[in-house]
Amino acid sequence: MTDLTKVAVVQAASALFDTPEAIRRAVSLMQECARHGAELAVFPEAFIGGYPKGAGLDSYVGRRTPQGRELFRRYFDSAVELDGPELRELGEAARDGELTVVIGVIERLGYTLYCTAVTIGPTGQILNIHRKLMPTGSERLIWGFGDGSTIDVVDTPVGRVGAVICWENYMPLLRYAMYAQQIELYCAPTVDDRPTWLPTMTHIALEGRVHVLSACQILRKEDIPAELEPELPEDQQLALRGGSAIISPLGELLAGPLFDEEGILYARIDLADQTRAHLDMDVVGHYGRPDIFQLQVDRQPKQPVTWLDNPVALAGQGGVHTAKAPN
Repeated sequence: MTDLTKVAVVQAASALFDTPEAIRRAVSLMQECARHGAELAVFPEAFIGGYPKGAGLDSYVGRRTPQGRELFRRYFDSAVELDGPELRELGEAARDGELTVVIGVIERLGYTLYCTAVTIGPTGQILNIHRKLMPTGSERLIWGFGDGSTIDVVDTPVGRVGAVICWENYMPLLRYAMYAQQIELYCAPTVDDRPTWLPTMTHIALEGRVHVLSACQILRKEDIPAELEPELPEDQQLALRGGSAIISPLGELLAGPLFDEEGILYARIDLADQTRAHLDMDVVGHYGRPDIFQLQVDRQPKQPVTWLDNPVALAGQGGVHTAKAPN
């Protein structure tokens, strides 16, 4: 008898500028997934910290304003640190529900923000993080760029899990790097709610012969702070309308797409379907043609400052001392 894994994709509204409420919602949704027997739950991009759709931060080419800087400060204060209490609380909820969780957060590191997908294991430990490599359009003003050190795929009790965020999924070489790591559960946290998103997810499932779990936010007009000034028609109540889905390695729609409402999608999946689907295509194996095409991936972390301390004391040379780097 084949063992099936129950997975969940969460489509829900976050809480902009109210991180405690966003954490409360996430914990409640994780508990609901666990009650329904899910072993993996995937949440949308920027669920913790929020996606400030419509925020121009009063910034223009060659000019910023005090009002825009203050709005960025508020957004910065809503972000979380990887070793902070917010992720510890999410870890406790994952442990209590024996749940593996992939969730989008706005990560604060120094004075830079990153759009990050965090993978938490059923023991409550952070198993992996992925910082978005390429923020799209105006996202580049508020988020930093991730590097190759966070594009790993990790082993979990439900299989090999990796995350690719929103329009990173249009980066063919990044997809190829994920396939090369034998990803089984391809998680795509996003805020892309357009009808064109589902064909993209279906293509990835077929291309990589992977299960794709795409989670998109719902964003109601009433939940957007007035200072973000969302440009929505009077009769349009949703700034983000979802479109979450779960897709098999042969492109079969297992759940969704779900539009215009909050909800949790569930599916029972057989990881052996990935092996079956590879009968006629393995893009990093027999379909790869490495004699013609090769991909080189630099996974070394990139640091803006490297401290080169001299451990040898320069005794007797005019009182010169070695400078120490801050801890």
